[in-house]
Amino acid sequence: MILLIMCLWVMPAHATGLVTGKVNDFCTGKPLKGVLVTSDDEVAITDENGMFVTKTTRDKLALRAHGYRRAHSAVMNSPLNTPHLIRLFPFTPKGLYLSFYGIGCKSIRESALKLIQETELNTLVIDVKGDRGMIPYKSTIPLAVEVGGQQIITVREIDELMKSLKAEGIYTIARIVVFKDNLLALARPEIAIKTQGGAIWRDRENLAWVDPFKEEVWDYNIEIAVEAARHGFDEIQFDYVRFPDASGLQFSMSNTQENRVKAISGFLAEAKNRLTPHNVFLSADIFGYVCWNLNDTWIGQKLEDLVSNLDYLSPMLYPSGFRYGIPGHRIPVANAQEIVYRSLKRAQERTQLASTRFRPWLQAFRDYAFDKRYFKEKEIREQINAATEFGSGGWMLWNPSNVYSSSGLKKEESLPKQDLVSFLSKNQ
Repeated sequence: MILLIMCLWVMPAHATGLVTGKVNDFCTGKPLKGVLVTSDDEVAITDENGMFVTKTTRDKLALRAHGYRRAHSAVMNSPLNTPHLIRLFPFTPKGLYLSFYGIGCKSIRESALKLIQETELNTLVIDVKGDRGMIPYKSTIPLAVEVGGQQIITVREIDELMKSLKAEGIYTIARIVVFKDNLLALARPEIAIKTQGGAIWRDRENLAWVDPFKEEVWDYNIEIAVEAARHGFDEIQFDYVRFPDASGLQFSMSNTQENRVKAISGFLAEAKNRLTPHNVFLSADIFGYVCWNLNDTWIGQKLEDLVSNLDYLSPMLYPSGFRYGIPGHRIPVANAQEIVYRSLKRAQERTQLASTRFRPWLQAFRDYAFDKRYFKEKEIREQINAATEFGSGGWMLWNPSNVYSSSGLKKEESLPKQDLVSFLSKNQ
């Protein structure tokens, strides 16, 4: 028996199916606790010394941790008593949004990439299923074709695009609009949200939504997310993962707070379960007032019930969206920094999460609710400063027209990006 144990101890990892390793911070060399190490259906988590042991039949391990770039690391053919050393690169996403059409428009896309090259920006949030239910690239999901989600293709070669973005070290987030889905609702009226009279309900944009209680809706959106992960996106971000903010509607279940919260949390839990093997981060966009309201804001988003299934929470902290203000600030557009900072602080106090688990959306479009001001250098920088002071895990700029400038953005030295590109080239 002693001889057998000694043989196992010195046998290569592949011979036993076990791999032992240690994960350190790329810059400081300090061990990292809580890193998820994925292989096959196994998920190991590093201890306080950065150590892990996992089973694998593959030649690579997948790793991710909050506040770091995800990585893939080759399994070394070494004895079990020689830990495989892996380093993760610390990373704070700073992004902007490109719509279904924006990502396919050469001039808009190149303008965004130029900003990323010249400023502190390092991230693109890309519509993978946009506000009108269309997927910009060729999908293998039959339902996407059936409902009309492939009528327009704006990105001809998604894998080539992803390859070019990775070569620049750009962090990629796949935005998927979930329950606001005009195409699916009209193609499958039995799963559409209805009015009290039984007609398909439409929102202020004349778009229909699908019933968040229906698991076939869950499955469709998760399939889109899995496909995006396979194309190489670093993160899946669900938007409109909520009930409509309207009353008098019919659903397949009673429209109570308890049922709404269970539906939204249930969808996110299922998404997390099915996306875990793909080593992608998972985030969701939430109403700004969800940071403040103790109920579910009548849309199924209750802050404390969201956190367990998400890597990052992305509250939409557009000052224009706070039409009732916040305590002490009745005109939010005149106090953009306070709106962002205090909303994040309130959310953290309620959840006890690390500040890096929050990555807010910031306003980069003209005000529509108060004095119609343009959000330029002052307003944008104030919002960024608030997120930075709070210690958030980055931030994202939203402009539905995809018109951005360097106004309010810092210039970025090239060296950190060069280090990141070098790391990614060896760890993807």
